[in-house]
Amino acid sequence: MSSPVGSRAQKIRLPMFTQKGLLEVPSPTEKDWSKDDDKDFVFRDPDRERDSLPQPYRMINKLVNLLFDRAWEVIEERDTLRQAELSRTQPTTYPPVMESKLNQMPNCMAICQDYVFIGGAKGFSIYNLYNAKRIYVWDKLKVDVTSIWATDMGSEILVVPVDEMGIVRLLYFYKDGLFLIKAINEVEDTTKQTTCVKMEISQGGDFAAFLLQGAGDIWLDVYKLPKESWLKEVEHPQLALNPKKKGRQPQLNTPEPMTSDNLETDTNICFKGDIKLSLPVHIMKIKPPQPVTGTTFKSPLEVFAKIEDCYGLGSGQNHFIKDSQWEQHAAIFKATYKKYLDREWEEEPLRLAPLTPPCDCEN
Repeated sequence: MSSPVGSRAQKIRLPMFTQKGLLEVPSPTEKDWSKDDDKDFVFRDPDRERDSLPQPYRMINKLVNLLFDRAWEVIEERDTLRQAELSRTQPTTYPPVMESKLNQMPNCMAICQDYVFIGGAKGFSIYNLYNAKRIYVWDKLKVDVTSIWATDMGSEILVVPVDEMGIVRLLYFYKDGLFLIKAINEVEDTTKQTTCVKMEISQGGDFAAFLLQGAGDIWLDVYKLPKESWLKEVEHPQLALNPKKKGRQPQLNTPEPMTSDNLETDTNICFKGDIKLSLPVHIMKIKPPQPVTGTTFKSPLEVFAKIEDCYGLGSGQNHFIKDSQWEQHAAIFKATYKKYLDREWEEEPLRLAPLTPPCDCEN
């Protein structure tokens, strides 16, 4: 049996000196030895050294270190992106000046001058941009408005709504009045109803184009808008009164009855249906070209055979040349070389030039 003192002595580890850096073979001569060897060694306590972990703990330690390293790489990458994002010039954010709550979900919207036109159920509403108040509601339709356009024409605005049936209408908004000009494609027979696919108004409001389709066909109608006449007619309404409703002239500027849906509207705006403005002038109708169809000819030779004054078609092997072409080429050849063809050629004798030797001339 071993004594406790001996076993305790075996567990005690003495301190040791280890050299810093790489070990080198010293010089064989003592004079070349370094005198500052103590600085090259460091004191290491063996009790503070860590023993290598046994398996499987060593593998677990490596996996945990790998997980921390990858997590740190992700953190550094995100921090780099955040620093780059902060260093960029941030765009200017414009908060809303005011908010206006709508009674229902709008289908479309258009902005022109100081007004916003919002299409919805059975018509559209007009809002003021500065105070966000609704100034008028035009709800004369039986269906909803799906799209709306508004064009600045100077002191007036041309409003063009399109409803669910594809019917497009022209309305004229001037100061305190809204005027209905015309429904472009509205017909009494619903079976012949056409739909408006798209519309465009020229800059300045001189012309308007409507892309219509119906009965399997599609075309473009272009109208000339008499905006000068409209301005005169709204400034002098007595010139544009409907003769059937002249007796109701005192009620032209009377606003329509207010309902619970338009209690907040400005009563200064009203719809003037008694005033009939000049209708736009239809100037052209453009249809797409007819599609290219097949032919009954079986070969190009048959096509050229039907064409007059054709010089022919050559493929390199079999040539198709008409008789008229041969005759034409023969006539051109005879006209060009007529003087040579009609002249009788005689063989001229061969003439030789005399050869004279050179001579020297003396003065």
